[in-house]
Amino acid sequence: MKRVKLRNLSVEQLVQLFADLSVQQDMAMMAMLQGDINKLYWKIEAVEDELKARPGDQRSALLPLYNHKNMQVRLKAAHATLALQPQTARAQLEAIAASGWQPQAGDAGMSLLSLDRGIYKPK
Repeated sequence: MKRVKLRNLSVEQLVQLFADLSVQQDMAMMAMLQGDINKLYWKIEAVEDELKARPGDQRSALLPLYNHKNMQVRLKAAHATLALQPQTARAQLEAIAASGWQPQAGDAGMSLLSLDRGIYKPK
């Protein structure tokens, strides 16, 4: 995925792409395809970076994904919006951690621990 292509997408299209890539990453995680997981991580990061680079930092457009049916989409959206909406994103991470839905609950729990210890600083 090249940045030039992302620049041509609307915010709504970027949000949909973010969700689609997160679902694909969840499927790769279930199949234990580490190479695919890693590639999708960087693609999701590129979409997030494109949203951040838009005037006014458009990552807030990801907030509706907190209600997505896929837990990985919710987790990725919470991480992506943590710098913009720390209390709302933290509440989402807490809900994911409390759900027990693995591996996302573990990821969310570790993120909260890292936030509390000052290790993880949202960008």
